[in-house]
Amino acid sequence: MNIAVNVRFLLPGDKLEGIGRFTYEVLKRMVAARPEHTFHFLFDRPYDERYLFAENVVPHVLLPPARHPLLFVAWFEGAVALWLKLNRPDAFLSPDGFTTLNTRVPRLTVMHDLAFEHFPQDVTGSVRRYYQFFSPRFARASERLVAVSEATRQDIVQTYGIAPTKISVVYNAADACFRPQPQATQQDTRDRFSAGKPYFLFVGALQPRKNLVNLLRAFDQFKTATGSPVKLLVVGRTAWKAGPIFEVYQQLHHRHDVHLTGRVTDTELVQLYAAALATTYVPYFEGFGIPIVEAQACGCPVITSNVSSLPEVAGAAAHLADPFSVDSLATALTDVAGNANLRATLVAQGLQNVRRFSWDASAAALWTALSDMLNEFSAD
Repeated sequence: MNIAVNVRFLLPGDKLEGIGRFTYEVLKRMVAARPEHTFHFLFDRPYDERYLFAENVVPHVLLPPARHPLLFVAWFEGAVALWLKLNRPDAFLSPDGFTTLNTRVPRLTVMHDLAFEHFPQDVTGSVRRYYQFFSPRFARASERLVAVSEATRQDIVQTYGIAPTKISVVYNAADACFRPQPQATQQDTRDRFSAGKPYFLFVGALQPRKNLVNLLRAFDQFKTATGSPVKLLVVGRTAWKAGPIFEVYQQLHHRHDVHLTGRVTDTELVQLYAAALATTYVPYFEGFGIPIVEAQACGCPVITSNVSSLPEVAGAAAHLADPFSVDSLATALTDVAGNANLRATLVAQGLQNVRRFSWDASAAALWTALSDMLNEFSAD
């Protein structure tokens, strides 16, 4: 078979985040496991050679680079649709939630979340309008969908009226590099990043949905109430609508105990998880939440939100809080920081929970969804 794949999130350099990580991990395994099939990778810019995972990958660069709503339309409805028409592959797999409406090639589309439907104010105007116009149409036009959690699957069913039988669930996972680190390495990490002090860790892009405004306020409240030496490390790039985050940061009484590190290397990220007092990942909406399983795989206690997909992903292995309540978040910080037995329990339960997630299993499940779609399409 010839399978076309949208790989515009396989960015050059070390820039893979949630959707890019999913794309990378499942495709790397899928193409290696299916050497009898040819995978046509459709890039929207010059590509990194490391993404040509095997000899059965054929790269194509289709212009223009799609990083603006008008260019989304030009790329998906123009360049991609034309390529599909001229080359007639057996299927079009799109792992980033977008596809093209302008094709008869059967489409499998991975949808990561519908946050923009529930919190439209968090997305800039033109992007929001593109999402809200095209996303339901993409969902209905695709022969099959994949959701990255059961919560996302149910959201698609309820928000877009898609039949549950049309949607498979394929989880994210943590890479094998995420694992506990020796005590000496943990102390070295604290020495380098937090002046030797214990710290809470946040990992993710700085944007509204990640709820850093409430996390920062909760941390300030926790520090004032307890006098604890614990610091807060915020790891991730500045994304969109991050202004309120920095405004709150400037207003903190304990601002000197909050460190914004920006991006770090994968090696440093593993070390930061493993040495943290706890990972505090408390979005108010999430399709999956990869930092939860990365932290748990590193033997790090997790504090996360009690909404959307987060309890599903965390299992019984996280301390849950209300992301909309600063008091609830501050109480969670206090509970975990002050209770070594609780932390030990969360570590043990977390290491058990992450066994539910595997990139190998995810790649196999995605291939099953693709095969099922093609079988149904050929039967029709």
